[in-house]
Amino acid sequence: MKTWLITGCSTGLGRRLAEAVAGRGDRLVATARNAETLRELCERHPDTVRAISLDVTRPGDAAAAVALAESAFGGLDVLVNNAGFGFIGAIEEAEPSEYRPLFEANVFGLIETTRAALPALRKRRGACVVNLSSGAGVAGGAGSGFYNATKFAVEGLSEALAQELRPLGLNVIIVEPGPFRTEFLGRSLAVAAREIPVYAETSGRRREYRQTNDGRQAGDPAKAVAVMLRAIDAERPPLHLPIGPVAHRIAEDKLESFRADIDAWRALSIATDFDAASPGAS
Repeated sequence: MKTWLITGCSTGLGRRLAEAVAGRGDRLVATARNAETLRELCERHPDTVRAISLDVTRPGDAAAAVALAESAFGGLDVLVNNAGFGFIGAIEEAEPSEYRPLFEANVFGLIETTRAALPALRKRRGACVVNLSSGAGVAGGAGSGFYNATKFAVEGLSEALAQELRPLGLNVIIVEPGPFRTEFLGRSLAVAAREIPVYAETSGRRREYRQTNDGRQAGDPAKAVAVMLRAIDAERPPLHLPIGPVAHRIAEDKLESFRADIDAWRALSIATDFDAASPGAS
């Protein structure tokens, strides 16, 4: 039996994961900006689920959630950083008032929640930090640049954290889902107010994707959650976990493109050390 703390449990994959965790009998601190959205979950599992309001951008909220896990259940085994939102807009179109909150939630909120939880997690060998990234954290795409930037940050932070925690017996998993049929393209996705016509064929296509695919995504959230649970329970969890055929295709295309650039420019780009006979060589 594990004790979990999951952020962003009101809707989406966070809610599905919370339901699955509670349903299998694990202990759970479920969080949302409005804890009232979690009342029914707590009523169905009164002995094993607690709810608390947590806005990842608000100082002190994460520490209070960790303290609840320790006081109610005696510790913490799994932190899932799921809270966050998406954003569509060309780099030139977006205003700071639109994209800075994205970084506050997706990057700095995740950092502060993780920092608050680590002292408790370090008490449990085999504990795990699960950070929700995205296929957008693997490869950039027109119209998603700011969202890409936040998820690329999550990837880099998580890879470094994994190296820091591995000697302590803790694991890190970066979950990189493709499109799943959740509310993400609806309430969880902001759009730049300004549209610049010259970007209609690039970032504009991303706006169209949102309008035509919300509620029609091929991915089954229940199956995504099942994969996540298998990975978290595994004796050797993966560091990177793309989920869904689209996410795998993004990762494979990125690897192929990256390899092509490296190979094409290898001879020139590695010949950058001092020559052995030059004065600077010593």
